[in-house]
Amino acid sequence: MTVVWREPKPLILASQSRVRQALLANAGLSFETVPAAIDERTIQRNSGLTKSDEIAICLAREKAREVSSRSPGRYVIGADQTLECENRLFNKPAGRAGAAEHLRALSGRTHTLHAGVAIVRDGKPLFEDVSVARMTMRELSGETIEAYLNAAGDAATASVGAYQLEKLGVHLFSRIDGDHFTILGLPLLPLLAFLRGQGLLSL
Repeated sequence: MTVVWREPKPLILASQSRVRQALLANAGLSFETVPAAIDERTIQRNSGLTKSDEIAICLAREKAREVSSRSPGRYVIGADQTLECENRLFNKPAGRAGAAEHLRALSGRTHTLHAGVAIVRDGKPLFEDVSVARMTMRELSGETIEAYLNAAGDAATASVGAYQLEKLGVHLFSRIDGDHFTILGLPLLPLLAFLRGQGLLSL
């Protein structure tokens, strides 16, 4: 695959998300993954933030900052995604029962995803962006929820909202308004625009 990253040392992605890794790889970016050693829920509580877009940016920044503290001179990407429905913030479900509860709460309603991304170098934030998508879930019967959870398996508990749109989660929706990359958890277009503006990409 063609690599468009110009720096001698690759980017660092402060995330273990395979979806985010695939997005960067498909865009021709050279990168390494270094998971951030932070407690997201504690940071969220201590921040005092209540708006989902601000929380997404805060967590993306703190992930990148923590990894940056261990990676001098490197460009570090942090990303986070929040889900809000009718003033309720959702986190990743705890087990199958939690996933079922999330799906019941989202069934027949429109929820909002905010995807935040930040770039930090030597502890200094260089770039931040948040994008939004609105997702309308179709009415789900108890039988449909059970069938989906049986088919999706562990993937249902791996993402906020208990679905992965790029997989079987697509069956749960009647309408989607927003950028594909935002839904997958990484606002790729503004990220690439920043890197390009810094002369870091060959395209």
